[in-house]
Amino acid sequence: MPIIKSAKKRVRVTRKATARNIKTKRSLRVAIKAFSSALGGTKASDAHKKAQSAIDKAGKKNVMHKNKVARKQRQLSAKAKAAGVKITSTKKAPAKKPTKK
Repeated sequence: MPIIKSAKKRVRVTRKATARNIKTKRSLRVAIKAFSSALGGTKASDAHKKAQSAIDKAGKKNVMHKNKVARKQRQLSAKAKAAGVKITSTKKAPAKKPTKK
């Protein structure tokens, strides 16, 4: 056990962060497995969106490296496309700026 006050705090902070990261990783695995099992069915598009979202969250929280996030998303999209799932974009188009005359 640490003796110094700041080291004790680091232990507490690390414990909280570890729990948070484990929760994120678990939800990521669940979403990917749900997508894999739904590939043949009608809910595949919805499962794909949820899996992509879970991967994005893991990348945003630095649980996964950004390159790994991109690779996993490409792999999911390739599987979905091979299975014939219609992939819809989840990102909104940027708003157009009004032009001045």
